Amino acid sequence: MNLRFSQDIETLLHRLLVHPLTLREILSETAERGFCLTISLLVLPFLFPMPPGFSSILGAGCLLLALQMALGRKTPWLPKRVARFQFPRQFSEILLKNVQKVTKLLEKICRPRLFTIAKHPLIWRGNGLCIAWLTVLLMLPIPFTNPVPTVGILVLAVATLEADGLLMCLGYLITVINTLFFGFMGYLAWQTPQFLPEIFK
Repeated sequence: MNLRFSQDIETLLHRLLVHPLTLREILSETAERGFCLTISLLVLPFLFPMPPGFSSILGAGCLLLALQMALGRKTPWLPKRVARFQFPRQFSEILLKNVQKVTKLLEKICRPRLFTIAKHPLIWRGNGLCIAWLTVLLMLPIPFTNPVPTVGILVLAVATLEADGLLMCLGYLITVINTLFFGFMGYLAWQTPQFLPEIFK
């Protein structure tokens, strides 16, 4: 099955190749779906090698949108500096080459189900809160850990877009695993400060 997420993301990336859009333009064109679509677009690069200098602006944009979801907002807002951000053509090409691998996997496991969970009045806020927390973990300066919370963010974003309650539950489990993993890393750094630098040399 073709997810609307897959179609929307690939359409956006093809458009970005022809005419770079700002985040503000992307959000205005995708309406309420723009929250999760833009969050997905912002975190997808963290799954792949990417040019330096993008992580702070991408992470900040994702965190701001997720916090707005947690507060129950349906209309996204970004500060001017973040809203003016454009995905460079070369960057969009890299994403487009790799995004199909991600969407093919998601299409195999995602479909509308468990509507009791997916359509619950508080689920929008809860998913936003989890995505915000995972984004905070994503932005921590720990080498080689970016894909770990990124997977959780993508799972929750796609589950929200496709109304998949079961995938949302998987996203919550991934959030818990991430919390335990980074908590353990923090504990190691506190107990043996020299241990983590040795690992990531």
